[in-house]
Amino acid sequence: MEPFDAHEQDRVEETEIGSENAAPTVKKPKIRKDQPFNFWRGLQTAIGAAFVIATIFTLWTPGSLVASSLEARMAEALVSGPVEGVVETTLDPEEIARSNKIGIVAGHYGANDPGAVCPNGATEVSFNLEIATLVQKALTDLGYQVDLLEEFDTRLDGYQAAVVVSIHLDSCQYINDLATGYKVAGAISNQDYSASQRLTACLSQRYGEMTGLPYHAGSVTDDMTYYHAFNEIAAETNAAIIEAGFLNQDFQYITEQTDQIAEGIVAGILCFLNGESPQSTQVP
Repeated sequence: MEPFDAHEQDRVEETEIGSENAAPTVKKPKIRKDQPFNFWRGLQTAIGAAFVIATIFTLWTPGSLVASSLEARMAEALVSGPVEGVVETTLDPEEIARSNKIGIVAGHYGANDPGAVCPNGATEVSFNLEIATLVQKALTDLGYQVDLLEEFDTRLDGYQAAVVVSIHLDSCQYINDLATGYKVAGAISNQDYSASQRLTACLSQRYGEMTGLPYHAGSVTDDMTYYHAFNEIAAETNAAIIEAGFLNQDFQYITEQTDQIAEGIVAGILCFLNGESPQSTQVP
C-alpha cells in the first residue's frame, strides 16, 4: 500500500482547527493490487534458487563427499588389490640382466697362439680383435651390455648371457680356388638345442646377406663344433663360433670391408635376439 501523504494530514488538521463545523476532506491513498500468481514465473524462481544453492554447496563441499560412484568403485579396486582372474607375473632380475647381456670373444686374443699368420706379417688375432671391437661398439650403442672377452677369459667359466659369439678367421695359406667365404657352428652342448640351431641360422643368413660372401660348406672342423668355450659357459647361454673369411682369397675384403663384416655379425645376433627364425639355405 502507498504511504499516507503528510501534506494531506496538515491540511486536515488546519481545517479542524479553523472551522469546527467544516467536514474535513481527506484523499484516500491508492491501494496497489498484487498481480495474480503466475505458475511458470514461480517455477523459474524455484529452479534459480535451487541452482544457486547447489553451486554454493559444491564450492564448499570437499571432493570426497561428491565423488561419483564410478570413482569410488575405481578407488576401491586400486586399494583392494589385483582383479580376480588376472595372473600376476614377476620377472627374475637375473633373467632380465642376462637377456640384455652379450659376450663377444675375439679369437686368440690374450692367448699365446696368434692364430693364422700371413706371409706379410698380418695375424689373425689382430683382425679378430678389430672386428670384435666394432661389434661390441655397435651393440653397446643399441643399449646392450657387451663384454669383450679373450680367448681363454676366466669370465667364460659359467658365463651367463643371452648369447656368446666367438669371432675367428681362416687360413692365410692358399688351399684352392674354393677356399673363400665363411662358416658358422653352434654350441651342441647348449641345453636348448633348437635355440642354438636358430642362432646358427641367423648368423649364417644375415652375415651372407650383409657381406655377399659365400658359405663355405663342408669345412666346419671339430675345433669349431667342439669349441672349448661351449663347455665353459653356462648351459643356458646360447653360443656360436664364426669363421668370417679366409685370410688368403678374402684378404682384401677383410682389410677393406672390416666394418661390413662387423655389421654382418651384428645383424645375425640381432636376428636371434629378436626371435626371428630364418630358413637358412646354408649347410653348416
